[in-house]
Amino acid sequence: MFRSSSKLLNTFTGHTHCVYSIDHSIFNGEQFICSASGDNTIRVWDIEDNKQFRSFDGHSNAVNCVKFSQYHYHNHRQNVICSSSWDKTIRFWDIKENRQLKLLNEHTDGVGGIEFSSFSCGRYLCSGSIDKTIRLWDIETSKLLHIFNGHENGIWCVDISPLQSKNDNNKSSNIDMIGGNGYTICSGSLDTTIRIWDIETAKQFIVFKGHEDYVISVKYGPNELRNTILSGSEDKNVCLWDIRSSQQIQVFSGHTRNVNAVEYSPFVIDNNIKVDECNVICSGSLDNTIRFWDIRSNKNELYVINGDKKDNGIYCLEFLQLKKTRNNNNGCGYCINLCYGSLNGCIYIWG
Repeated sequence: MFRSSSKLLNTFTGHTHCVYSIDHSIFNGEQFICSASGDNTIRVWDIEDNKQFRSFDGHSNAVNCVKFSQYHYHNHRQNVICSSSWDKTIRFWDIKENRQLKLLNEHTDGVGGIEFSSFSCGRYLCSGSIDKTIRLWDIETSKLLHIFNGHENGIWCVDISPLQSKNDNNKSSNIDMIGGNGYTICSGSLDTTIRIWDIETAKQFIVFKGHEDYVISVKYGPNELRNTILSGSEDKNVCLWDIRSSQQIQVFSGHTRNVNAVEYSPFVIDNNIKVDECNVICSGSLDNTIRFWDIRSNKNELYVINGDKKDNGIYCLEFLQLKKTRNNNNGCGYCINLCYGSLNGCIYIWG
């Protein structure tokens, strides 16, 4: 678990603009972070050596999101990163060969969030764009499978459900062969709504309304929380939604600026407060704080991490399972760390 007693462990510097997105992966036993920035670059960092490993600069505008492709690794033994940009493109990069591998350019405006499918080994990619559409791609063939229409303004963030739902009302579709039966896509938009879509039929079946400004981050819940969605908005609030009832469950207020990132959090408080770590969420904001909340209560936050004063705000965060150092022989060989990217271009790891 990530504990309230955690301290700053590593700092990665090199980006010259805001870090909009980070992702983590392990290739051949080596641990890496990739990052996307407003300086138009994607960078790859070796966690153990604490240094930059690669830099890709093929985008002509800010890079909004990055993801490691597990599909390429498991099916082609390639270490590949996928990135989306304000330049309207999605690009794939071969880390080992240090080159661009593939280009998807059918969006007609900037591309925000991207997410690989939680089924079929991540063969399918979902992308949200300022052109008001969500698109679903087969990354093996580079074929566009579906366009999801319905938002009234640009789409900034997307997620794909981690598990199949038991409610299978769709008996057939033209892409059920991909193995996506029962899976859904969640999207957050500049129209202030969050929408849920059937991944096979491309039909919208839930609209969540409650935020009063742009929705910047959405996340499906894990395990027993899989019927919930977490969201962050420029209205400074974090919201929790119930998919089954199509209702808002909680609003968490405390941030004083935009909430850019939300995560379900493996968090433990190192004192006498009893909190089930399965019920903790966290949020990162331009107010330069990361706040932890108990989803069973809309009271004040459980704990706050303050960013460095020069950070000017926190834009993205992710929990990483990292190998323990040689000096740490307690417990298992891995520990949970928190990684976040800041407005000033630095990346930090706490643990």
